[in-house]
Parts: sequence; structure tokens; C-alpha cells
Amino acid sequence: MRGGDFVQLPVPIIQQLYHWDCGLACSRMVLRYLGQLDDSEFESALQELRLTRSIWTIDLAYLMRHFGVRHRFCTQTLGVDKGYKNQSFYRKHFDTEETRVNQLFAQAKACKVLVEKRTVSVQDIQEHLAQGHVAIVLVNSGVLHCDLCSSPVKYCCFAPSGHRCFCRTPDYQGHFIVLRGYNRATGCIFYNNPAYADPGMCSTSISNFEEARTSYGTDEDILFVYLDS
Repeated sequence: MRGGDFVQLPVPIIQQLYHWDCGLACSRMVLRYLGQLDDSEFESALQELRLTRSIWTIDLAYLMRHFGVRHRFCTQTLGVDKGYKNQSFYRKHFDTEETRVNQLFAQAKACKVLVEKRTVSVQDIQEHLAQGHVAIVLVNSGVLHCDLCSSPVKYCCFAPSGHRCFCRTPDYQGHFIVLRGYNRATGCIFYNNPAYADPGMCSTSISNFEEARTSYGTDEDILFVYLDS
């Protein structure tokens, strides 16, 4: 369903298989929405791009380029923020990943991967969704709160059924989600969370979404993907 004040795009849910592959699950959702997902091709693309257990937003941009999908990756930092070295979420792989990720940014233009250093507003996101396009967003999952998952059922998007919901934590927990719509009247954003397959679509307030996507650690990364690819 699409309209100026209400958008709900039919983006399929694909659940992540491991704790680290939320970005890949989001990419699968987007490619299936575009009618371009072939599992064997996807697996060969992962091998060709050497995507392992550490997936950054720039990796997803290269993945979209690999499939010829029109995209635009907006971020606050063109490369790796050295301040993240002290963040528990990044610490384990930081030194090896810093060189790799910075190289991807440096080669992006030559590889026809579109990267822009810019701030994105909620209005920009809503205009994008209103045209039937989708976006993959990096959020702090410790902050993001799904209104549909937490009430009336006592579990949330980030834990398997029956597990205790994540508490709000000061530690950054990077997680990718797929945006699929909004409702201006209620001031909410609709998204798919690859960590959780039920109830299917998640919803949160714009203020909570903004807090989650602008948390320190996200670089406000957002990968806009276009339907007319």
C-alpha cells in the first residue's frame, strides 16, 4: 500500500541465520523485493566479494552494485572512525577490518559504488519510501524498540521466541534493518528486523527510530535502494 501519508511496501521477511549476518539477510530481503534474489548467485557473490563474518554497510553497497541494483550509501564517515576501536562491539576485529573497509571506501567511485557523506532526514527517508523504494539502515539494537513485538507479547524483535527482551544498554549493538514504510498520522516507521520472523513487520515511533539510527557507532549509515534497478 502506497500513499503520501501511509506507505507499507510488501518487503518479504528473511530471518538471519547467525548473530553476525543481519546485513546479508537484509540484502536478501531487498533483492527478493526487487525480484532479483537467486540463492546460488547470492552465495557466489559473497565469495567473490570475500564477505565473511564482519559485514559493514559499505560491504552491502558493493553487494548491491554486484547485482546491478541502483543504490546510494549515505554516511557521516567516509571510512572507519578510529574512535570505534574502544567500542566493545568493534574491538575484536577492528585492526584487520580498518584497512579493508578504508580500501573499499577509497575504491568505491572506481567500482561504481555510490557513497555520499551527508546527513539524511526523516523527510528524505519518507520521500524515498513513498516512491516504492526501500532502504537498509544501521541501528543500535539496544535502543530500537518495536511497538508491535513488545505489546501485548513479552518478547521483542531481537531475541528468539520465549527469550527475555534485550534491555536498553549503553553498549552499542550494531544491527541492520530494512525500512518498508511509515504512517504520518501515527508518526511511526515500519521495518523488517532480520533477527525476528514474527509478527512479520515491526513498527516504532520516529523519535525512537531516530535515536537508534543516530547512536554513536552507526555513523548514521543508510543504504538507499531503488526499485527501478
